[in-house]
Formats: sequence, C-alpha cells, structure tokens
Amino acid sequence: MDLPALLDHLLNFVAPAAFVALVLVLVGRLLGGRRTGVPRWWMQWAITFAAGVGVLVVGLMAFGRDGAMTTYAALVAVCGTVQWLAMRGWRG
Repeated sequence: MDLPALLDHLLNFVAPAAFVALVLVLVGRLLGGRRTGVPRWWMQWAITFAAGVGVLVVGLMAFGRDGAMTTYAALVAVCGTVQWLAMRGWRG
C-alpha cells in the first residue's frame, strides 16, 4: 500500500469521529450558549474527536473490522457523554 492510499484509509477511518464531534460541538454551542468554565469550541472538538477515535480503535480491535454498527453506537454514546461533560465545564 502506498502513502496516498494509507492516508486515504486513515482519513476515512477517523471521519465518523470528526463528523460526530463537530456536530455535537456545534449543537452544544447552539443550545447551550456561552457559559463560564466551558472550553473553547476547538478544544471541545479535539477532546471529543480523540474520544471518538479511541472508540473506533477499540471497535476495530474487538470486531476485527471497521464499520460495525455496535462501534458506531458506542461512538455516539461516548462522544455525547464527553460533550455533555464539556458543556458542564468539567467540574459539574
């Protein structure tokens, strides 16, 4: 596999986590507004994206392939929880 193909595969692997993180951050900002102690939008996106990539890697290791619906359900649940914690300002 050459480098462009490898990059294509990696970007397609993390694309669901990037999209879910972006949607959650935008909706969280729209519905939650500006609050004290809440990280900036790009920091929320980065943390949510990292959690999502972690879920995708665990799903790949558990099922032996990418794209299992259980993995995507876990992706949404984990990213939603991380974003909820971020909108609370991490302290509660």
